[in-house]
Amino acid sequence: MPINPDAVGTTSEPVRRRWTSKDSLLYALGVGAGAEDPTTELEFTTENSQDVTQRALPTQAVVLAPMGGALGSIGTFNPAMLVHGEQAVELHREVPVEGELEAVSQVVGIWDKGSGAVVETETKATSVADGEPLFTTRASLFIRGEGGWGGERGPSTKVAMPDRAPDHEVTYQTRVDQALLYRLSGDRNPLHSDPKFAALAGFDRPILHGLCTYGFTGRALLHTLCGSDPALFRSMAGRFSSPVFPGEPLTVRIWVESADEGRALFQTVGGDGRVVLDAGRFRFGPA
Repeated sequence: MPINPDAVGTTSEPVRRRWTSKDSLLYALGVGAGAEDPTTELEFTTENSQDVTQRALPTQAVVLAPMGGALGSIGTFNPAMLVHGEQAVELHREVPVEGELEAVSQVVGIWDKGSGAVVETETKATSVADGEPLFTTRASLFIRGEGGWGGERGPSTKVAMPDRAPDHEVTYQTRVDQALLYRLSGDRNPLHSDPKFAALAGFDRPILHGLCTYGFTGRALLHTLCGSDPALFRSMAGRFSSPVFPGEPLTVRIWVESADEGRALFQTVGGDGRVVLDAGRFRFGPA
C-alpha cells in the first residue's frame, strides 16, 4: 500500500505565494460572480468601476493556500482516484485583492476507510507584509483504493440540518464551461477538463471542481448573511457529497441558528435535488 500513515505530523517548509488584482477578478468570475447580471457584484468582478472599490471573495483563500509540500510525504497514488472530501476556511481578516502570503501546511490525519484513505491537511497563511495571520484552511482528501491497511477509521462529521424549511434559498446557474474558467485559478486537474481522464475516474464527462461549488456556495452565504461585506465572513466548512457537472443549477439552503451569535447551517443541492455539499457550518459577523 503506497500511502504512508506515518506521514501524520509532517510539516512543509514555508511557501510564499503572490497574487494580483487580476487573480482576484479571475477567481470571482470562476465561481459565477456577475454571470447572471454583469452590472452586479462589480466590487468582485472589476477594478475600475466608478465609486466601486475592488474586494476579494472570502473563499478565494482556498486557492491561495498551497498545501503540496505536506502532501509530498504521504506516498504515491493514482491521482484519478483522488476526490475532495471536506473543506474549511477560517478568515482572520479580510483577504486583500493582491498581496503575498507565506503558508505552512501539515498532514494532521490519515485514516483507513476500507475502500480508500482519507488524508487531512491544515494550512496556515500569514501576510508577508506584516507577519500577521491571514487565514487557516483545512481539507480532507479521499483516495479510492488506498485503504485496508488496518488503521483507525477516524472521526466522522455529522451535522443534522434542521427539520424545517430553510430560512433562505439561493439558486445560481453554473455555465457549461464553468470548470474551464475555474481551472485558471490554479487547479489544473484534468478530471475537470479532459474527457479521457474523467473516464478513468468513472465519469462520462469532466466534473466541476468541488472548490468551485464551494465558491458558489460561499457567494450565496456572503450576499445573504453578510450583506455582501467580506469583512463579516468569518468561517465556512462543508463536506462534498456528490459530483457536480458544469451547467447544473446549484441551490444553497441556509438555516440561521443564531443571528446574534452569527451561526448558520447550510447545504447545496444540484439540479435534481441531490445534496452535493453537506454538513455546512458558517460563522458570520464582526470579528
